[in-house]
Amino acid sequence: MAKSKGVRIIVTLECTECRTNANKRSPGVSRYTTTKNRRNTTNRLELKKFCSHCNTHTVHKEIK
Repeated sequence: MAKSKGVRIIVTLECTECRTNANKRSPGVSRYTTTKNRRNTTNRLELKKFCSHCNTHTVHKEIK
């Protein structure tokens, strides 16, 4: 019998400011990895994290 997938999955968070702003300090996009519980959090995750490219705390959204 095969094991079912776990409840917690690994997701990638990407900075929204770096993705939309063309006049940024350096090339690249800030990305973080974290885990989430897919039963409790069914929609996409949004957290405020520090972006080293923007040099500020910005909203990071979950990407596929």
